[in-house]
Amino acid sequence: MKENIAIILVSEGGLPTARLISHELGDAPVFTTHTLEGCQTFPSYAQFMAAHFREYDLFVFIGAMGICIRSIAPFIKDKYSDPAILCVDSTGRFVISVLSGHIGGANDWARRVAAITGGETVVTTQSDNTGLWALDTLARRFDWRTVASHAEMNNMISLFVGNQPTALLLDVKDRGTDYLERTLPEHVSVFYRFEDIRPEAFRLIIAVTPFIYTTDVPILYYRPRVLHVGIGCRRDSAPEGVAEHMAAVMEAHRLSPLSVRSVATIELKKDEPLFHALAQTWEAEKHVYRADELADITVPNPSQKVFDTTGVWGVSESTAQRASGFGPLVMEKQKGVLSASSDFTLAVALDADAQRGGFIEIVGAGPGDPELVSVRGKRLLETADLILYAGSLVPRELTEYAKPGATVRSSAGMTLEEQFDVMKAFYDRGLFIVRLHTGDPCIYGAIQEQMAFFDRYGMRYHITPGISSFQAAAAALRSQFTIPERVQTIILTRGEGRTPMPEREKLHLLARSQSTMCIYLSAAIVDDVQAELLQAYPPETPVAACYKLTWRDERIYRGQLKDLAQIVKENNLTLTTMLVVGEAIDNRQGLSHLYASDFKHLFRP
Repeated sequence: MKENIAIILVSEGGLPTARLISHELGDAPVFTTHTLEGCQTFPSYAQFMAAHFREYDLFVFIGAMGICIRSIAPFIKDKYSDPAILCVDSTGRFVISVLSGHIGGANDWARRVAAITGGETVVTTQSDNTGLWALDTLARRFDWRTVASHAEMNNMISLFVGNQPTALLLDVKDRGTDYLERTLPEHVSVFYRFEDIRPEAFRLIIAVTPFIYTTDVPILYYRPRVLHVGIGCRRDSAPEGVAEHMAAVMEAHRLSPLSVRSVATIELKKDEPLFHALAQTWEAEKHVYRADELADITVPNPSQKVFDTTGVWGVSESTAQRASGFGPLVMEKQKGVLSASSDFTLAVALDADAQRGGFIEIVGAGPGDPELVSVRGKRLLETADLILYAGSLVPRELTEYAKPGATVRSSAGMTLEEQFDVMKAFYDRGLFIVRLHTGDPCIYGAIQEQMAFFDRYGMRYHITPGISSFQAAAAALRSQFTIPERVQTIILTRGEGRTPMPEREKLHLLARSQSTMCIYLSAAIVDDVQAELLQAYPPETPVAACYKLTWRDERIYRGQLKDLAQIVKENNLTLTTMLVVGEAIDNRQGLSHLYASDFKHLFRP
């Protein structure tokens, strides 16, 4: 969604700064009392603010702070409804967050505008300057919900920024909880079970949870969208009052309706008004499943009558589990009858990905340089309880990111079963495992067999991609592997050695396209590779033999296809060598249309 921004130019000398900010913020309009080209003129600042103060999300004043303050003062109400206000001096040297720093986002806007002008951000908000969390914006930042009143929120912010002892309860995990754990202030203690918190030791509890707790200590609840509600109902059940009834039932089971992410049902009930009304009331996703997609799901409360009608043993429990990714049921089937025309069941499951407990992250380490691991990959290495890395193929330096007490093991010499046994031992203890693979794990990464194990035992896992050696090759060769109107395809493949190639993927067949070809794991059979490629590529086609890309002992050898085997053999290149062939190598011809004037619109917000 495009931001609604107004730039108020006070001093004519600030026009270049105003134009720069306007351009970078999507051609935001510039208003001024002066008559200047490209600006909209108004008679006075007071009249303009009186007419438009509530129409814009952000006002950027270019000029003196005094005029900014006097212009907005009569219209300021509170931080929950006031727009963000910035004041920038005419040269862009200082960018000051004036009003609505957190809720309105002025502090973040100030940093963004300062980056545009090359200036300095001036923020006076205590939590920002002390590195503390902005409690009043966490929900919006991480797509959580909260119902704390303004007074309650202000009171809890006061306790928090006053460094009062605070307990952080994380019943689930998501991007937001990862951030909180990573940036934990000194006066905050983290807990994963409410029962482990001693209330008398804390003045405040911050809880990221779908569950409801009772305590005398103030609790600031953040409700992540992690609950999936399964619905079954009589035909044409009336929806009136059902959402309120279901919310009450959930709350009686210590579940917050604010955490509902989806409402699910069976295909037979997809047109029921009750189903659609619930999804609309809770602003939830809708999931509809066929009977065959639910047939093998075991439900704790099977019903012969339901099976005879639908073909599944329980609609609400099976659809809740299916929608949650087969997470646990946190509320089994509950029946509700509000009237003769309103007869329904509901069950609730917790999103499988939000569960705390054992988890495996398959991480791409990159081609060799330890600095080429992703920011996410580095963070995961820093939090892992076990790092199992691919022996000499992965730089040992990456494992130095391990936290104190973490276990670091090389998988070199281990069978697949031994690797799995090591990971499962940590997984069963509810710990976090990083399986570290070279390059990008999805390209010749041998992860398929591991994932088959994980799937067989119902283990949760995720893949973090890495930079592949074909990308490192392009960078080392200073080449763009796609050339407009000449080469628009990159083929990643290997020669046929001990591992047979499908007949349709023989090198001489792939070579017919004259694409840029990156050939993995094939230096040892380079004679065969060269012979196959020469069936389609001209002998003078540029080639490169790239040894240990991005490692300290990286070596690059260029030449022509007719000499490829000779290059590889003379330089004793065997393992960890990528062969690249194609006219894109070192090519500086061809013009990209992306920079043509009629394509400039692609870069505009």
